[in-house]
Formats: sequence, structure tokens, C-alpha cells
Amino acid sequence: MTSRYRARPIEETALQELRVRDDAGRDCVPCTDGEGGAPLRCCLRSSAAGERIALVSYAPLRRWAARTGADPGAYDEQGPVFIHAGGCGGPAGGGGYPFARAGVRRTARRYDARGHILGGRVLDLGEDPDGEIERALADAFAEPDVALVHLRFAEFGCFQFEVRRP
Repeated sequence: MTSRYRARPIEETALQELRVRDDAGRDCVPCTDGEGGAPLRCCLRSSAAGERIALVSYAPLRRWAARTGADPGAYDEQGPVFIHAGGCGGPAGGGGYPFARAGVRRTARRYDARGHILGGRVLDLGEDPDGEIERALADAFAEPDVALVHLRFAEFGCFQFEVRRP
């Protein structure tokens, strides 16, 4: 599937900082992934067994606001994300949305240019997960005040990826 919208990984500058100290002020503690399957936000793929990864706290709105001059206020939340412990080169590209599997619920949170939540939508990804995400993004960006959308895993609320207005 060719997507109209681009799933954005965590930016390289942020990754370099997170690999030292995360957004909660904790030192990065890398580990070897014994099983694989961790959703990596640096390259938007699942880890393989034996890869060096780290679980860090990430505040996506805070970093976006620092670049744009926005003030998300209380919406500046942080949460756990997996990243490679060292550089990985980012996403390889390809079709579809990362981590889009049938039967897995997502939320699509809409934010305005200030970084304030405008609303959201729970996505029950069925037989066409990429299509369902694409439709949710199209609906979100049909609202003129929506500047960006964060896709999150519904069960834990973890940040999955960001999509900005095309």
C-alpha cells in the first residue's frame, strides 16, 4: 500500500540525546533483546533477537514544541519507547504503516499548532490495518486546525509514531 501520509520516527538528534539521558532525566541503560519483537521507534520496525536496544522515556510534544515555539502545557506527556542502543540508519522504507497488525487497537490523537489535544479516535485494526490508519489520518487532517497526529498503542498508551500535516 502506498501511504499518503508519512510515519515519522523519532528524529536523529533526539535519538542521540535519548541514548545518553531520556526525557525523564534517566541514564540510558541498553540491553540485549533476547526474544525480539520490541517496536523500535528509531527505525519503525520490530527488533530481532540479539539486537542491542534500550527502553527510554520520550516526550514527543516537548521536542516538537521546542522546534515550533508551541506550548503544549499539560499535554506534554512522556512515556516509554524502545530504540536501538546505537545508530541504526532509520527506517528502511517500504509500504504500509509500521506496527499495523490486525486485531491490535491504536489511538490517533490530534493536536493543534499549540500542541493541545483536539480529539482522538480509537482504531480497532481489522482486516485492512493500513487502510484504517490511512482513513483515520485523512479524517484528522480534514480538520484545518490539526497540525499533527500521534498514533499510540491503545493498551499501554505508548507513542508509536507521528504524522504531520502534509
